Amino acid sequence: MQISQVAAQLYTLRDFLKTPADIQDTLKKVRSIGYEAVQVSGMAPIPEAELKAMLDGEGLVCCATHESTQAILEQPQTVIERLQKLDCMYTAVPSPGDYDVSTLEAVKAFAAKMNAAGKVLADNGQTLTYHNHHFEFVRFGDQTMLDLFYSETEDRNLQGEIDTYWVQYGGASTLDWCRRLKNRLPLIHLKDYGIDADKKPVFREIGQGNMNWNEILPAAEESGCQWFIVEQDTCEGDPFEALQTSFDFLKGHCSA
Repeated sequence: MQISQVAAQLYTLRDFLKTPADIQDTLKKVRSIGYEAVQVSGMAPIPEAELKAMLDGEGLVCCATHESTQAILEQPQTVIERLQKLDCMYTAVPSPGDYDVSTLEAVKAFAAKMNAAGKVLADNGQTLTYHNHHFEFVRFGDQTMLDLFYSETEDRNLQGEIDTYWVQYGGASTLDWCRRLKNRLPLIHLKDYGIDADKKPVFREIGQGNMNWNEILPAAEESGCQWFIVEQDTCEGDPFEALQTSFDFLKGHCSA
């Protein structure tokens, strides 16, 4: 893993992305921490050309985006055009959203929709991934929902954006999932998993929780991960400081 492959998920900073001026200021702060790439998500509407100019001006790459599930599945061409304007090849289905995944048949139908949309993106040189939470680990017989998403789709059409915290919260193994998605894991969301004073699970900065990064990071790299994306859904303090803490920890795991 190179430091240039470590990115910040802008959803972490969503409260600081309400206007174009906010976006400009936030991107400047993210670059000053040391990040060279960001995942675009959680910001106010802004024309892609204006956002791309801001990113270029700060020396930042848009490594990936999150788009609405409906846009990806029902209007993939609009997503393709957006990614092209941002010079970005990766996006992610953020969750099933309003689509039914309550039965085995519904899960398979949703997977088929992702497969179809992913083919459209792949035919245009882009890659669709799936971002998990914890609920995808509900079981349907001998497979979880997340198992089915990947077994019911082609590798080319749907790849992984494994979220480390949510895999652990769902009772599965992040290390196992990194290995299972070998050559199918271009993106990973890095979040640490901690327990607070009330004995409840909480999001922590990378290296400040209980996850075994000495094994997880190499496993992701061995599976072909291209972007190691830092995200913290909620922060107990300043989100910029949280991103700094995570970045500083990851620097120690990067190749020279």
